[in-house]
Amino acid sequence: MARKVYPDATAALDGLLRDGLLVACGGFGLCGIPERLIDAVRESGVKDLTFASNNAGIDNEGIGKLLRTRQVKKMIASYVGENKEFERQYLAGELEVEFCPQGTLAERMRAGGAGIPGFYTKTGVGTLVAKGKEVKSFHGQDYILEEGIFADLALVKAWKADETGNVVFRKTARNFNVPAATCGKVCVVEVEEIVPTGSLDPDGIHLPGVYVQRLIVGSPYDKKIEFRTTRSTDMG
Repeated sequence: MARKVYPDATAALDGLLRDGLLVACGGFGLCGIPERLIDAVRESGVKDLTFASNNAGIDNEGIGKLLRTRQVKKMIASYVGENKEFERQYLAGELEVEFCPQGTLAERMRAGGAGIPGFYTKTGVGTLVAKGKEVKSFHGQDYILEEGIFADLALVKAWKADETGNVVFRKTARNFNVPAATCGKVCVVEVEEIVPTGSLDPDGIHLPGVYVQRLIVGSPYDKKIEFRTTRSTDMG
């Protein structure tokens, strides 16, 4: 078996990056984003990338770093949110955006990972989401055809993995990472810890190693906070 553990993000992405890639990326807000791998993509200088991800993080965090350097030409996302540069580029016509309902985006990734080229869903029927898409009636109700996402590369953040690539996520960080991982031709995962093969409970594995080609340890991490709300020091 080929060794899957690489010394760092740059080494793990060696030979995988090129202009024009479709990249599936895990994460939700600032939770579960592959920080080290995104940094390595930025440092590589590749451009004209399309990212399929729930959102683009915030300014200068997550995929937001790649927006700042103009390496992303298109986002397939469900949320613009708090990323002002994302919003600015979209409104200025500098960034192509394909808005996709959140559940539909997750299912498009999952479908791609399962080898399913398309599926019908009621979500978006009668809205702009349905524009240009095939509509079909099932049992008297309309559904629109959505295509599975087949990414060139998947970038994933997890909690723990063994040396063969079996992966465990922690709580909310599981979010889009599992479907993103499965729909990539090549999946690279950064984790907080790599443990010996056989030490993970087989029933607790969220992503089997068959989906994972390369691994790195990305820790230590700083806990990023999207919104900080504190009470006033004036107790009067």
